[in-house]
Amino acid sequence: MTIVSRTEDLQILLAVIDSGGFSAAAQLLELQVARVSRAVSRLEAELGSTLLNRTTRRVELTEEGRQFVATVRDGLHQLETAEEQLRAQRGRPAGRLRVDAATPFLLHQLVPLVPDFRRAYPEIQLELIANERIIDLLERRADIAIRIGTLDDSNLHARPLGRSPLHLVASPAYLAAAGRPDKIAQLERHTLIGFADAPHLNLLPFAEPLQVHPQIASSSGEAVRQLCLAGQGIALLSNFMVCGDIESGRLEKVLPGQLQSPNPREPVQAVYYRTAAVSPRVSAFLEFIDGRLHL
Repeated sequence: MTIVSRTEDLQILLAVIDSGGFSAAAQLLELQVARVSRAVSRLEAELGSTLLNRTTRRVELTEEGRQFVATVRDGLHQLETAEEQLRAQRGRPAGRLRVDAATPFLLHQLVPLVPDFRRAYPEIQLELIANERIIDLLERRADIAIRIGTLDDSNLHARPLGRSPLHLVASPAYLAAAGRPDKIAQLERHTLIGFADAPHLNLLPFAEPLQVHPQIASSSGEAVRQLCLAGQGIALLSNFMVCGDIESGRLEKVLPGQLQSPNPREPVQAVYYRTAAVSPRVSAFLEFIDGRLHL
């Protein structure tokens, strides 16, 4: 088997794993199911090991398959990076760039930069993926993820983009109807909007942190913002998503100066897979957004 055909079989194997089955992988890759099945079987025969347990409903990696696939992902990623760097020496950065971030960051920070970025790098096909949860970059085939808050140790490289202060905010209509709290204790008499299934996001960073149980909750930060704009209550949100609302008067700060800063929810970082050399596409994107974000 040639290196090219072996690489193709490995890419097909990853597609089966990531999509959850042979049929889904065939549709994703625009191949016949039989070809996908042959590619996996060929790899298993050459390796002398079963990589996938097949059932009528799904496929699962064997223990040997998990170890093998982890190394394959790393190797293919480095191969793609090496090829891209070689091409970049002859021209401008090119190819697909997949950027993952929470919906509010995409809408309020990245989308406004797209027109200028595309003019600067027309050969890069930019994909902006909204995801409210932390993802595995390689499994989701993302090149960069924007993460808010303190990062756990990982095999990812993190590039700090800045800090985004937190604000308690509410609409003028809500404050006119419910009154403006001037003490922390008065928050108990107000409707609080928060995050579903994420208690750490409902911890208000006062000098003595206050864990709140919101009367209205959502898994989406953008939904929380929209509820605030609609006059439904008070919420704790990052400056990067409400700075324009505050400047325009659509939202007002509540208990200004009472929140502790810096705090663990303020750091904004771009994370990407740690390799010996950074992809030219990744470098181009990070250098472009540096200094253009309004955090």
